[in-house]
Amino acid sequence: MATMDSLIGLMNRIQRACTVLGDFGGGTGGNGGLPTLWESLPSIAVVGGQSSGKSSVLESVVGRDFLPRGSGIVTRRPLVLQLQQTQKGEADYAEFLHLPNRKFTDFNLVRKEIQDETDRITGKTKQISPIPIQLSIYSPNVVNLTLIDLPGLTKVAVEGQPDSIVEDIEDMVRSYVDKPNCVILAISPANQDIATSDAIKLAREVDPTGERTFGVLTKLDLMDQGTNALDVLEGRAYRLLHPWVGIVNRSQADINRNVDMILARKKEREYFQYSPDYSHLASRMGSEYLAKLLSQHLESVIKAQIPSITSTINKSIEELDKELDSLGRPVAVDPGAKLYTILELCRLVDRIFKEHLDGGRPGGDRIYGVFDKQLPAALSKLPFNKHLSIQNVKKVVSEADGYQPHLIAPEQGYRRLIESALSYFRGPAEKTVDAIHFILKELVRMSIGECQELKRFPTLQSELAAACYEALERYKEDSKKTTLRLVDMEATYLTVEFFRKLPQEGEIRPGGDGKRGSNAPPEPQPVDRYGEGHYRTIASNVKAYIAMVSDTLRDTIPKAAVHCQVREAKRSLLTNFYNRVANRATNDLGEMLDEDPSLMGRRQELAQRLELYQKAREEINSAFTR
Repeated sequence: MATMDSLIGLMNRIQRACTVLGDFGGGTGGNGGLPTLWESLPSIAVVGGQSSGKSSVLESVVGRDFLPRGSGIVTRRPLVLQLQQTQKGEADYAEFLHLPNRKFTDFNLVRKEIQDETDRITGKTKQISPIPIQLSIYSPNVVNLTLIDLPGLTKVAVEGQPDSIVEDIEDMVRSYVDKPNCVILAISPANQDIATSDAIKLAREVDPTGERTFGVLTKLDLMDQGTNALDVLEGRAYRLLHPWVGIVNRSQADINRNVDMILARKKEREYFQYSPDYSHLASRMGSEYLAKLLSQHLESVIKAQIPSITSTINKSIEELDKELDSLGRPVAVDPGAKLYTILELCRLVDRIFKEHLDGGRPGGDRIYGVFDKQLPAALSKLPFNKHLSIQNVKKVVSEADGYQPHLIAPEQGYRRLIESALSYFRGPAEKTVDAIHFILKELVRMSIGECQELKRFPTLQSELAAACYEALERYKEDSKKTTLRLVDMEATYLTVEFFRKLPQEGEIRPGGDGKRGSNAPPEPQPVDRYGEGHYRTIASNVKAYIAMVSDTLRDTIPKAAVHCQVREAKRSLLTNFYNRVANRATNDLGEMLDEDPSLMGRRQELAQRLELYQKAREEINSAFTR
C-alpha cells in the first residue's frame, strides 16, 4: 500500500505535468466535457483578504522567506507551491516549472522570479491573471504538501486597477474553491472581527457544511492587550468541523532584520507554550502543526478520491484516444509511407463515393430521380403541339413541296416535320447529362468531406477534388456526345415500318362502311389532299412517330448517361490522379501531406495529454499494488 509521502508526491508530479499542458484549475475541462485531471485532484487553496497574513503563513509552513511583499495586491497570479521533503542534511532549493533544469538556492532570487514571472503576464500593473506559476521547494524541513496561493480578496478597486477587480479576484478564487476536491485554508487576522472575515464568508458560501474548510487565525500577538481569540480557536464564535489553528507570524521588525525562519518557528512555539491564554492549546497551534495537519488531511482525501480520480483518468484516456483516431496519427517521413498514405486516402474516398452511388450512403437515388421524374417531365413539356399545328404543318409541307405539289403522300414534308421535331429532344438530353454531372460533383464533395482522415491534409484534399472534377468533366462531355448522337440517329434514319402500318388516306378497312352489302367491293372515298383534314392526318401521324421516339429516348438517354458518366466514375474516377501521384517527386508528396498547423498542434497537445494521463494511471496502479 502507498505511504502518505508517496501518495502526495504522486499527486504533486501529476499536478506539475497538468500545469505544463495547461490542464490546471480555474478553467474548463478540455476533454469532450470531462473535467480536467487537475480538477479531479485534491488541492489546498489558501484564501484570505489582502493583508490577512497569507504570505506569512505560507513562509512559516515552508520555513523560508521567498514571497513578494508590498502594499495592496501583491499576489496577482495563482502560485502552486509544491513542498517536497528531502533527506536530512540536504540543502534547500527551489525549481520553477517555466525554468526547467535551473535550481534556485538563493530564495531572494525566488522572490524576484515570482515577481518577474507575474509581470511577464500581467505587466507592471495591478492586473491579475488566472495562469498559475508552478514552484517546487525541496527541503528536509517541510512536509509533502501542495498549496495554492490565490490573490487576496478585496472590497474596493484602487488606482491602477479596473473597476471589476473585486469581482475578478472573487471569480478566480471561486474557480478553485468551488471544486469539491479543494480543501480551503481560510486565513483570518485575529485583530479583526471574525464576522467580517472575507475568507470565512466565501468558505461558508461554497462549503456550507465546513467539511472542506480549515480556519487559520493569524496575528494573535497583535491583538489589543487584555483580549484573546479563544472564542474563535475553541470553535465558539464560528464552528468548523476541523479545529482552528492559530499562527504567530514574524513581525515587520523581524522581517526587516531577516530573522531566520527556523528561529521564527522556535519563537512561535515558545509564544504558545508560555502564553497564559493559549498554553493549553499549544500542541495544536503554530505553523508546524498546521503543515502536519494539512498533510494528514490531504492524504485521507487522496485515498478517498482515488476511485474517482482513476475513473476520470480512464474516461479521459478513452476520449483522447477517440479524438486522436479521428485526427489521424502522424505521417511517416519515408517516401514509400507517404505514397501509401496518399493512395489509402484516395481509396477510402473512392469507396465512400461508390457507397453513395450504390445506396450505402444517401445521394445516389437522386440520379434515378433525374431519369424517373426530371427527364419525363422535360419531354412532356416540349412544344410539339405548336410545332404540329395545322398552320405549321401546312407551311412545312408546302415549303417541302416546292413548285411541284405532292401527288400522293408528302414524304418530304413528313421528313422535315419529323427532323425538326426531333431536334427538340437535344435540350432534355443535354440537361439530363448536366443534372447527372452536378449530382456526381456533389457526391464527390460529400465523399471528400466525409473522409475524416483526409481533413488533415487540405492540399491533398483540394488536389483530389480538382482531379475528380476534371474526370467528371470528361465524362460529361463524352456523355453529351453520346446522348446527342442518339437523338441525331433518330433523325437520320426514320423507322419505315411505322409508316407502313399507318392506314393511307381514303383507304377503307376490311368490313366496309356498313351501307352496302358485305360482298360488294369497297367504294373509294375522295380525298382532298390540300384540305385541313389532310394536314390534320399528317400532324397526327408525325405526333405518333414523335411519341414513339420519345419513349425510346426516355429509355436510351439514361442508359447513355449511366454508361458514360456513372459507370466511368465508378471505374476510373481517380485513375489519372493515381498516375500523377506515381510521377510526383518525393518533395511534392510531402507538400500534398502538408497538414493544417492548427490540427498538428491539436494532435501534439492531445498526445501529450494522453501520455500524462497514461503515466498517472500507471503510477496510481503501481502505488496501490505494492
